[in-house]
Amino acid sequence: MAHLEKAARKLIPLSEATYLILAALTAPRHGYAIMQEVEAISEGRVSVGPGTLYGALTNLLQQKLIRRCGETDGEGGRRKVYALTPLGEAVLAVEGERLASLSRLAVDVAKKLGGTR
Repeated sequence: MAHLEKAARKLIPLSEATYLILAALTAPRHGYAIMQEVEAISEGRVSVGPGTLYGALTNLLQQKLIRRCGETDGEGGRRKVYALTPLGEAVLAVEGERLASLSRLAVDVAKKLGGTR
């Protein structure tokens, strides 16, 4: 596992959209379902359009963070289904730890500045 964590650290930081796409893939999903999950887990704050999504999926496939794991039949034909690879899981975990650390720092800074504004 140490080699995966080392490889993962080389791939962070992630953009917010990329992080959310990887987070959406904690369960295998097709493109439209990924877009819906990103919006759900970001509580409507982030919406990923098809162009952004498919560009990101291409990059994530090239980086070996995700893989195609089949197809499903849906409206409009067959849909490609994507899932995280072990490296993708490691990147998601390492980036989550980094973001949690930043969040803790932000809370401390806000307290020093007299609260949130």
